[in-house]
Order: sequence, then structure tokens, then C-alpha cells
Amino acid sequence: MCGCQEGAGDDIDALLETIEQSNGLTLQSEGCGASDNRPVLYVEHRNLNPETELKRYFGARAVLGDQRPRQRQRQFHRSTWMTIPKNTWPRFSRPGISMTLLESRDGLQYFTFEHSRDYQQIQFKFLDSVESMDPNNIVALLQMNPYHIDSLLQLSDVCRIQEDHEMARDLIERALYSFECAFHPVCSLTSGTSRLDYLRPENRAFYLAGYKHMMFLERRGCPRTALEYCRLILSLDPDSDPLCMLLLIDFLSLRSREYNFLLRLYQDWEVHRNLSQLPNFAFSVALSHFHLSQEDQTESEERERLKHKADLLLQDALIMFPGVLMPLLDLCTVQPDAAVSSHDFFGPRSQLGQTPALAELVSLYVGRTHTLWREGGVLLWLEECVREVLRRVDSKDPLVEDCQNKRKQRYQSAPLNIHRHVILSEIKEATSTLPLEVTTQSVMGFDPLPPLDSVVSYTRPESANQTQNNSKGPWEDAGGNGYKSIYIHS
Repeated sequence: MCGCQEGAGDDIDALLETIEQSNGLTLQSEGCGASDNRPVLYVEHRNLNPETELKRYFGARAVLGDQRPRQRQRQFHRSTWMTIPKNTWPRFSRPGISMTLLESRDGLQYFTFEHSRDYQQIQFKFLDSVESMDPNNIVALLQMNPYHIDSLLQLSDVCRIQEDHEMARDLIERALYSFECAFHPVCSLTSGTSRLDYLRPENRAFYLAGYKHMMFLERRGCPRTALEYCRLILSLDPDSDPLCMLLLIDFLSLRSREYNFLLRLYQDWEVHRNLSQLPNFAFSVALSHFHLSQEDQTESEERERLKHKADLLLQDALIMFPGVLMPLLDLCTVQPDAAVSSHDFFGPRSQLGQTPALAELVSLYVGRTHTLWREGGVLLWLEECVREVLRRVDSKDPLVEDCQNKRKQRYQSAPLNIHRHVILSEIKEATSTLPLEVTTQSVMGFDPLPPLDSVVSYTRPESANQTQNNSKGPWEDAGGNGYKSIYIHS
């Protein structure tokens, strides 16, 4: 499978950095620092709107012009936070999606989306359209049902593949608007206490729409807004994390310079989630400390403390995950020193010795974040730490053997949510590491790698030539076979 790598281009990063420096702005002040008493996954409504971020860079007049910021046609009566309905959209009428509060316990509210009988019939027609492998059938279905969620998601993928990114983004925003109009009155986007079970097929499209919208925002140069959506998606099911947002949240935190937020998340969750055992957190937490140590407003004594902490963390990350270094330098177009490339610790054996599951995590991290390591100061710091790591390896530091044993014992197999995340990421370095049991099956673009223990609420009627099977789900035929998507990831 090939596709756009996540991460905006270097030109956008350079432009935004220049604007921030010239205006004396910093996104850090808008984040939740270590002293914030709010929940770590607290979401602010205003940060879900990319205009909030763009106005920090360019000013309100440049972003909004003479238009009122939330101007709507009369046909859109509902005030929403995730998207602003557009004049070009079809007239909105409720498509048949509603949200129900299942239960409240331990301060959490558990919701689920539900499909009306009419919407279920549209869903069956959608599955027929998917089975036909003809995108025109989905276009025709959307003309009759312009707010059918899965059709919007599927057609968005088709448009993106055809490089019509504006239309692809517009379709996702329309899906999010339809979802938000169906929200239960007590469902809160911001509190971090609303839960949505990914095991229920009706809920998955909300996760996927949010994820795709988040990535469009990041590619447009709105990483702070994308981070807010990442926190929102993670808050819906932080224990299961069905889309593995923990593999992405560090990247968005670094891109938006929300270093304190990343460190707070790491401190709060390390004890019960072992975040340091994920390559992305091991390296990104070190990088956050380094960037904080370089900020002008930081006192000299604090800068020294942060820099020392960054050195130790990066050295530990390199010792735990030596297979990261050479691919990272390769993507940064940096030729390693002969003393490094010829050393057994960082040489080819570090790649060959990785389990497939660890190789998948390493490739994902390197493919996604290599642009963050290209800065001159960061590369010099990396070089210093690599030399110190080699000294520790040669001096038989006991941590080296300890980490080697951990790599052998852990990372035996990657769970389904990691594979699902890699598929959605479309990072070629990572997708090439997917196991055969994933790459040899058809992956549905509107429901990639559905959970094996789905909670089914309704089923597709069987065809005349099909045998009844009570275990089938709404996205399956009577024989329990999932349908191929128009866009099959390979």
C-alpha cells in the first residue's frame, strides 16, 4: 500500500516557525502544562476549530476576512463544534442516526450510536455498492442520501486517491457534522468522560471520521488542532485505544510544540501503561526535554537539568531500541560515522534481531517522525548521545544486556489495533512490515480490521443463495464474509 506519509512538508513547518518567531508567539502557552489540574485528555472546544490555530499565526482578519466566523445558511440549525457547515452542502435532514446513553458508572458515561430501520436499509445498499467495486454506485447513493456516513467515508478515500484532497476533506467534515447533530444531550466532547465502544460497528465510523479529519488538519499545517482531535479520539476509549492514538499523540505534541502536555501524559500514564516500552514515547519524551532545554525563557539552571535529563532519556531509548538509529539517519539523509555504522550494536544485527512486532513499531516511528530529527541542533545532540551509548556498550553497562533480554521477551506479536493504526497511517515504511495475516486479507476502507468480538445490533438480510449464519454482522453477508472495499490496501 502506498499513500501520503503523515506530516506536513518542511516548507509549512519552516513558514510557521518563522511566523511564530517574528510574532513572538508560542503554542506552548495554549496547552495543558504540568501544573494544569484538568484531566490530561481534557479537550477545549475552541481548539477543535482550525481557525483558532490559524489566527495565532496570521491574525483574525487574514483568516476570516470580512466574514463572520461561524456564518451559516438557515438550513443548518444545529450549533456544532467539530465542523462548520458550508453553503455548498446539501440541505441537512436527519439521516437516521441517533445516540443513546447506555449507562453511567464511576463518573463515566457510555454512549452508542444507533441506526434507524430506514438507515439500516441504506446501509445494506451501501454494502451492495461496495461489493460492486464501482465508486459511481456510492456517488449515486450519496445523491439520494447525502449524509450517509459510510458512503461519505468511502468516497472520501476515493477522492483522496485521485488527489482531490479538497473534496475528500469536505466529505469527512460532512460526516462529522452528521454525527455531531446526533449527539446525546449529555454527551460531552470536552470532559474526557464520554465513552464510545469500538466493538459496536455503528460507533466505528465516528472514530474513523475523526481520525481522517485529524490527519487532514495536520497536513494543512494545523498540528495543534490535530492534537486536540487526537486527544478526543483517545478519550473515547483510553483503555482499549482501538486506533492506537498513543502511537501518534507524541508526534502531534512535538509538531505543535506541546512539550509539557506530552511530558504530563507520560508521567500520568507510564505507571499503568508502560509508555516507555513504546519506541515513539521513549524517543519523543527525550526530544521534548531537549526542546524545553533550548527555550530562551527557561532559566539556565533549569535548562541544564532538562538537557541532562534529555541526554539520559535518549541514551536509554537508543539502548532499548538500537534498531531506530540507522533507518532514522537514512531518512534524514545523514551518513553515519564509520565508528557507528561498523559497530555491532547499531549495525545490521540491530535490525535483524528485532521481532516483527517491534520492527513494525520502529518503522512506524521512524517513517512518521524523521522530519523532527532533521534540525541541526537535534542532530548534533543525537550524535553526542550515540557516542555516549557506544561508550556504555563497550564498557559493558548492565542496562545493555537488560534491554536486550526485554526485547527478546516482549514484542512477540502486535495486537490488532496496532495493525489497524499502521493501515490508517499509510506510512510505507510501516505498512511494508505488516504480517501476512493482515496483508493477505481484504481491508475495508470504511471499517479496517474490525474487532473479532464485535457487538452486533443488526444483520444484513441473506440473499436467496446464501446460507443463514447467526454470527454474521451488519458489515457481513449471511456467510460471515466481509466485503472488499473499493480501495483495497495492499
